[in-house]
Amino acid sequence: MTDQALDEQILDTLLQAKLLAQRYRHLTGKPLGITGEVAEYEAARILGIQLTRARQAGYDAIELVGQTERRLQIKGRCILEQSKPGQRLGSIDIHKEWDAVLMVLLDGNFDAVEIHQAERTAVIARLAEPGSKSRNERGSLGVNQFKAIGHLRWKRP
Repeated sequence: MTDQALDEQILDTLLQAKLLAQRYRHLTGKPLGITGEVAEYEAARILGIQLTRARQAGYDAIELVGQTERRLQIKGRCILEQSKPGQRLGSIDIHKEWDAVLMVLLDGNFDAVEIHQAERTAVIARLAEPGSKSRNERGSLGVNQFKAIGHLRWKRP
């Protein structure tokens, strides 16, 4: 199978998964739990980064910048119109190897809206600041906190 044929199958499967997740949320009011996988694929598709094999410890993708390989952790968050402010990302393990974190924000259809990037030093410094148990103990940053320490890499036109 060619890379293009595989990409088309993945896109088709992802579209079906997105529709199923939307239907599930509509019926139950709860998320189906595919945000992370969708975020990873959207980042790879949009930014041209290479996803790692499943369950790679510490990072989800590799990006070649000049001659340097950068290891990227990818976090996704689906932001709905009725979402409460202060939504948080999943845990960031500072003890694993990675160079930067990408935050992929998705809309209610699980389509990418924005991708932000924060460097390791900024993430670790923010996680170490006193004051929040979820930040200090679980390594979880809020969406707005992440935006404050990172930069916008991509925005949907």
